[in-house]
Amino acid sequence: MSDTVQRLSRTAQVIAMLARYRKAGIMSGLDLGEAPDDDGGDEATDALAERFAADLEAMGPAFVKLGQALSTRPDLIPASWVVALERIQDDATPASIGDIEALLESELGVRASKVFADIDPEPMAAASLAQVHRAVLRDGRVVALKIQRPDVAGAVRSDLDVLAGLAGTADTVTDAGRRLRLADWIAEFRKTMLQELDYRIEAENLERFSRHFVAYPQLRVPSPLWDYVTPRLLVMEWIDGINVTRISGLRRTELDTEPVASELLRAYLDQVFVHGDIHADPHPGNVLLCPDGRIALIDLGMVATIPPRQRERLLKLVFAAVDGRGEDVAREMVALGTRLEDFDEPAYVREISQVVSRYASSVHRASEGRMVLDLVRRATECGMRSPPEISLLGKTLLNLERVVDALAPELDVKAQIEAHLQSLLRARVRKALSPSNLASEAMELHELVREAPRKLSDTLSLLASNRLQVRLAGLDDSRLMENLQKIANRIASAVVIAALLLSSTQMMQMSAGPRLFGYPALAVVMFVIAAVLGVILVVSAMRYDRHARPVERSGAE
Repeated sequence: MSDTVQRLSRTAQVIAMLARYRKAGIMSGLDLGEAPDDDGGDEATDALAERFAADLEAMGPAFVKLGQALSTRPDLIPASWVVALERIQDDATPASIGDIEALLESELGVRASKVFADIDPEPMAAASLAQVHRAVLRDGRVVALKIQRPDVAGAVRSDLDVLAGLAGTADTVTDAGRRLRLADWIAEFRKTMLQELDYRIEAENLERFSRHFVAYPQLRVPSPLWDYVTPRLLVMEWIDGINVTRISGLRRTELDTEPVASELLRAYLDQVFVHGDIHADPHPGNVLLCPDGRIALIDLGMVATIPPRQRERLLKLVFAAVDGRGEDVAREMVALGTRLEDFDEPAYVREISQVVSRYASSVHRASEGRMVLDLVRRATECGMRSPPEISLLGKTLLNLERVVDALAPELDVKAQIEAHLQSLLRARVRKALSPSNLASEAMELHELVREAPRKLSDTLSLLASNRLQVRLAGLDDSRLMENLQKIANRIASAVVIAALLLSSTQMMQMSAGPRLFGYPALAVVMFVIAAVLGVILVVSAMRYDRHARPVERSGAE
């Protein structure tokens, strides 16, 4: 019972917080026709955005991560709020070294001193989910020790349940929820958060990224030590380095960082379009410049996976955008997204083409990440829901641009992206024309030719015997059948009500039997029942039949 009361209290707290910002357009239906420019709003708007970010920080780790995720969704928040949400600080008061040693003992099953010769009592970083310490193993190896705070997993799961319940309600009772499918987005956010709470998954991400970076020798990721990896503990190789945002101009002069910045950019494009992994949090704080001039990537807890077909579409979309082909960008976004009932295709193509044209003709250094996020916002304006992967890709590109700016401000990011995407497309063509692929296609063609006469004969036999049947899959669960059944129920209800009224009218002439208000009691009861049912039927029709559910069409249709 206490859990139920606690959840209701937390739900009320979240609703109260969101209500304070409803007029600003936080997940309640944005005034997309008057989107602010990229430079931000006035001081009052900026102050409101900062206050919202502070409220999320105060709500706990799940809401800190929610704020960071919202910064990738220009279709859910005003554009001028993105900067404030990007600056959300995931800081917390560090636990004492005694608490850390107790947590280590519970995870490893032995005293911390049996495994570690030394643990730095001052953490290198302390966030709401975990903190990281520099430590030395008994064999002398220097490692980074990342340990989850006690009871944080339970609190995060409880908050995720609250968010899922609110999103489901919003999808049912609000137009914005029905358009944006908040429940689906929260479900995806929940999955990502729960993966981040399991450090075994992060260890797998470290190994996978390390394998993918073999072709890029100037990049590295820390190796996990699997003997000391549990769901709440991750021990990995220690990497010395400084945050790329702290690199001085003198250091850049002494060390040519342009090649490594170019390599990082190409490696991330490979991660997305070749391997299907998006590092969901590649901000500059997770990128280190090592003393030997290499770049190290840390904190790979949040990694999203893109399926192959969607990967192909995203590659074509970004390449068309960089190449300045707005109509092709619009076509690929339609194929990836979901067209709502009020989708305005001419306006959509015009808006997308204008965004791409403005980016392509910019005389200053344009931002590919901002362009992708702007594409998502414009698509929402025109009645199309874009998949979250596009927004996540835009945020990833935006963060990479900041890293590149810190490493090599003069690097032409657009030229680098365009050249590498061209090489990826050429590689795809070569792979499609490889002997193995051609042999596979030939085998499928042979199978088709071999089976065609038999299938044609079977079809003609069915036609000749008048036994050919066509089945429409899903018709029983379609909206057509639902509406037909609703009509049938209404007609049946109306017939019953009419029968009751006619029967009560006829029975009013009866003189025998008990009476009520001077009339036959049974006739009065039947009349009242008929009247109540009639009122219910009319109210139901007026209340629920006025607005049809929006028609949505996926890009594949």
